Amino acid sequence: MALPFREFLAEQRLNLPLLATTKTCSGGTYIVTGANTGLSFETAKHLVGLKAAKVIIAVRNTTAGETAKAEIEAATNIRGVVEVWTLDLANFDSVKVFAKKVNDKLDRIDALVENAGIALLTWAMAEGHESSITVNVLGTLLLAVLLLPKMAESAQRFGILPHLVIVMSEVGFTAKAQFDNVKDDPFVKMNTKDMTDRYQLSKLMQVFAVRQLAALAPVSRTGVVVNCVNPGLCKTKLSRHGPFHLRMLLAGANMMLRRTVEMGSRTILYAAVAEKESHGCYTSACEMKENQVPSWITDEDGQQAQKRIWYGLVKELESVEPGYVKKIL
Repeated sequence: MALPFREFLAEQRLNLPLLATTKTCSGGTYIVTGANTGLSFETAKHLVGLKAAKVIIAVRNTTAGETAKAEIEAATNIRGVVEVWTLDLANFDSVKVFAKKVNDKLDRIDALVENAGIALLTWAMAEGHESSITVNVLGTLLLAVLLLPKMAESAQRFGILPHLVIVMSEVGFTAKAQFDNVKDDPFVKMNTKDMTDRYQLSKLMQVFAVRQLAALAPVSRTGVVVNCVNPGLCKTKLSRHGPFHLRMLLAGANMMLRRTVEMGSRTILYAAVAEKESHGCYTSACEMKENQVPSWITDEDGQQAQKRIWYGLVKELESVEPGYVKKIL
């Protein structure tokens, strides 16, 4: 871990506060990706309980989404708030169709929480890239830039402070050596079958991308807070596609170290209502934790790497939606 183990352990064992309240969430419209299970499900359930007017569960599997909707309604005894919309981040056309539906059908966006992601150890391609890069980086950021104008419009029209929240993982901070091997052209060099660290690298690339997007789209211009959040080590199903020995290792870690998904969702909710000062920042354990970002990310070399990743990302996104990224930024 990027943190010393003792500090990491102490943070994992914190009883995190629920800083999102009915005052901050009542009447709002929220989009949560991957909300049929895990952290996103708990986040969506909290938002419904906090009197949100509309919570969009954005999922690839709508049957699982409808099941999650029924469970949320049963748990909160609130109906008519959750809607299940189809979104497949591995398919750029699906992302574009989803974004168009949001822009056409929703009056406002109070927060877009992007938590849907994959961690595969087997080789699979999607949209010309290895799947974890397509989903965790390209699809995630494509949705972000397609909805940023709607969020900026919501800020101005309703006098609110919308949040774009990308859920990353601190495991990205452990991937410096791997990143050094690909940092000059990551979108090309990570398209190799023998690479085993794509998940960690994809989470690191999210941090770089969020920081650059935040720099290019300041709150003073857009009215939108852009941040990234580490929910900590939680008892999710993310490792379900991993090998047996990894699943057994994580099962042991579950008993000793991992937070519940409900506890992990609290820091996601914090990022979704955090103050303007969280713009561009890394948040963890319901606080801004910029001091935990490794110096090799924030120093001059890190800044250059950040710009290379962003330019590579923009190149890919512009091929999907020509001129769009440059237009909004």
